[in-house]
Amino acid sequence: MVFLEATLNGRHGTTPIHDDKPTLRFVTCGSVDDGKSTLVGRLLYDSKMLLDDQLDTLTSDSKVAGTAGAQLDFALLVDGLQAEREQGITIDVAYRFFATQRRRFVVADTPGHVQYTRNMATGASNADLAVVLVDARKGVITQTRRHAHILGLLGIRHVVLAVNKMDLVEFDADRFTSIAVEFRMLAEQLGIRDVQCIPVVARDGDNIFTSSARMPWYTGPTVMDHLESVDVSGDIEGRPFRLAVQWVNRPNADFRGFCGRIASGTIRPGDPVSVQPSGRTSHVAAIVTADGRLDRATAGQSVTLLLTDEIDASRGDVLTSGETPIVSDQLGAHVVWFDDEAMLPGRRYVLKSGTSSIGAVISTLKHRVAIDTMAQEAATILEANEIGCVNLGLDRPLVCEAYRDDRELGSFILIDPITRRTVAAGLIDFPLRRADNIRWQTLDVDKSVRARLKQQRPCVLWFTGLSGAGKSTIANLVDRRLCELGRHTALLDGDNLRHGINRDLGFTTEARVENMRRVTEIAALLVDAGLIALVSLISPFRSERDMARHRLDVGEFIEIHVATPLADCESRDPKGLYRRARAGELPNFTGIDQPYEAPVAAEITIDTTSADAACELIVSYLREHHYL
Repeated sequence: MVFLEATLNGRHGTTPIHDDKPTLRFVTCGSVDDGKSTLVGRLLYDSKMLLDDQLDTLTSDSKVAGTAGAQLDFALLVDGLQAEREQGITIDVAYRFFATQRRRFVVADTPGHVQYTRNMATGASNADLAVVLVDARKGVITQTRRHAHILGLLGIRHVVLAVNKMDLVEFDADRFTSIAVEFRMLAEQLGIRDVQCIPVVARDGDNIFTSSARMPWYTGPTVMDHLESVDVSGDIEGRPFRLAVQWVNRPNADFRGFCGRIASGTIRPGDPVSVQPSGRTSHVAAIVTADGRLDRATAGQSVTLLLTDEIDASRGDVLTSGETPIVSDQLGAHVVWFDDEAMLPGRRYVLKSGTSSIGAVISTLKHRVAIDTMAQEAATILEANEIGCVNLGLDRPLVCEAYRDDRELGSFILIDPITRRTVAAGLIDFPLRRADNIRWQTLDVDKSVRARLKQQRPCVLWFTGLSGAGKSTIANLVDRRLCELGRHTALLDGDNLRHGINRDLGFTTEARVENMRRVTEIAALLVDAGLIALVSLISPFRSERDMARHRLDVGEFIEIHVATPLADCESRDPKGLYRRARAGELPNFTGIDQPYEAPVAAEITIDTTSADAACELIVSYLREHHYL
């Protein structure tokens, strides 16, 4: 997203900007064609923020691409993408800057289409206030509720409800009142405490900058009156001090500073601080900025802190004072799912919060939020643009806060480790109690002791490939060969496991993910017992195979891709499964109507038609790498 800043000169007017003016960041949201871009364009126009050439372009574009007849189409000032102009909708988030005599403003105009809900959440993530537009003819609809719910989750507590297109309902006061009452009830459910309802005609400017003569029954503030006067300061400076370390600045042996942006609180030289999660303590020796040293720094400032002691801290650690933050590897959170590929419990992601990046698994989807009714629904997956409550398990403890207390340390995104796509945005609710109660029990007889007794290096041989590729045949030969060599092994065959521990699982994507999670845990236990575990499993998803690899220590996971082509597997078809799948009798069959994601860099790739040759290749690999 590109931040576009309007130049403050020109025939249309000049507004002096002073650094001491407060800045309000707000977001516009609502459904498609409710008038968000028109309202932002009107604010820019009426605040005298347009240059001569911008006005000329607007006039000519309105004649060619406008949707307002002979009038200026103010939405064209914001809808910059060609696709947006052609469709008359906003796709990306458009950032605009404008100012009045009393305040500076940064506005994010967000898309209204449900397909771009992720963009709306992005635009709202840094906003202090939201302007929610509603078409007076349609009232509060599902997308209005979805956006309001996201605003509530994001901690936005100040909302302007702009009931637009009042001219199309003949300026009906009762219609405005009914919409306002419905929205206030919704806002109360979501914890949004400050709602100002204003009837407007964004295209004509009614109740935008000046009160409308066409709606004399409305005696409240205009949109700009409210934006200029609303207090969104909160008490972030009064909260405990938090600074997530972004960089350790060490230009020479005499200077060691911890750089970052203060998320909350106030700090002064001499104040005590602790480094989390280690708990080490020190005091602030100095506060350094590009403009020199400070006697005091507060939330929102980017600073470098020098400490009185040489203590270990690095990127991802958090400098704190006052009440101790949450430090936990198990969290309860709400997520807004962005990705077209559904969220599956048990799948591995990368959680990025502040300056920390940590491996994470969604262990449980507790419920999905029904946008229309706000009810909590039972669900096994989250689809794109859905909201759910989840439990997260992390690879290591995260220093964080509940989102209601700290928006910066209480928010996170989830990233697919394979595609690097951002798949969700999340808000931390609380740490899970069991994270503080459960400790890893140290045992005297561990994996290394058992490995020495068996005179082998334990590992997992993970055979993956299509059905009929020959995985089970080759795994069985390798198992027998290792036993002949006096090695201690255990073979986990996918079909056999479905007769027992996995008998309750089907073949949907989410069931396959759970199948692989269970097999991974069993294989890890076998490795802890000092065994060489052989796993023969289609395991079609790279992300789950990657999860299995990360569950084990380095060098303990050996991926073996039995790369038999689909045509050969189908021609063999020893169980008749491909024939049944082609006939539609077996849904979710890998290779037919469910994809198989081949390994990118398997340790061993089997492309021979001889099972005996494949067996010898694997045994030779184990010898060469000192597993035997």
